[in-house]
This record gives sequence, C-alpha cells and structure tokens, in this order.
Amino acid sequence: MSSEASVQGTVRVRDVVRDVVAEVAPEESSVIAGLAQFDDAAVVRLLKQKGNGRREPLGFGLGEIAVMATPVVWLVVDQAARQIGSVAADGATVGARSLVRRILRRRSAEVTVPSLAPEQLAEVHRQVLEAATRRGLERERAEVLADAVVARLTLSAMQAQTGESADGHRNGDASSGAGGPAAE
Repeated sequence: MSSEASVQGTVRVRDVVRDVVAEVAPEESSVIAGLAQFDDAAVVRLLKQKGNGRREPLGFGLGEIAVMATPVVWLVVDQAARQIGSVAADGATVGARSLVRRILRRRSAEVTVPSLAPEQLAEVHRQVLEAATRRGLERERAEVLADAVVARLTLSAMQAQTGESADGHRNGDASSGAGGPAAE
C-alpha cells in the first residue's frame, strides 16, 4: 500500500468501488476481483476502452456479464480524485512521475480520494447519475448507485474525523468496547 493511501481522511478509489459494488451490484463482484490484478491507471484505461456507452462485458474471461456499475463508479470517483488532487499537485511533476513509471514498468500509485466538501459530494452524485443513465441504467438504479457512492465517501470522511478505522474501531484501539460498559 502506498503512503498516500494511509493518509488520514483519504480512501482508495478501489475501496470505494469495491464497497459500492458489493452493496448495489453484487453480481459484479467477480469484475472487481478481476480488476484487482491491475494498478489503478490500467483499470481506468481498460474501463474507458469498454466504457464508451455500449453494454458489453469486460475482456478477461467474464463471459456474458454486462458490467454497468463498476465502470461508472470507478471512472467518476477516479476523475473526482484526480481533479481534487490536481489542485494540489504540479502537473509537470505528475507527468514526470508517470513517464518514469512507464519506463521502469512500475505500478502506478493508488489513487485516493480526500474528504470532500458538500458541494464536491453533490457534484460526484450528479456525475455518477449522469454516467449511469448514459450507460443505460434505469433512473431509479442510477439514483441508488449515486447515493451509495456519496454515502461511502461521506462515511470515509466521518471515520477520519472520529478516528475510526473501516471496521468501526477507534484507531489505535483493538477492542470494540474499551472503556465502555459491557453489552448486555
């Protein structure tokens, strides 16, 4: 795991996608498992190739599964993370790192999403909704998908503020009820 992924208040794009797909489109879980072998940049390239508005399966042995939620969530959350990150990063530095990675054939750094402001979350919601309907999802399912993405990003921000880890424990506290009364 990169040091960027461990920065408090950030969540990896692939974790957001995994959690949202597990909740909203569990039939695509095998797609997530298949994409785990690739770095984030390769996944984005692959999903963009297949994500041009047609309903078709990804090309690594998944047969006739029509993948719809995974590319929408991954591409929109990745784009949001990069747009927010580009405000803080110098483009020349990012480009140079990318070139060095390609030359040395190293995996790219994992893309993370920092805590987002309410207006940024609203924009992510709008983009997921737009991308999902463009891919052919019914409006109701697109709303559920967009809501799930925003909920997952909000949960990450709340956990960062309270110091909780993803499993609900306070960071640095291995026990769930430390200091509190026993559950009855």
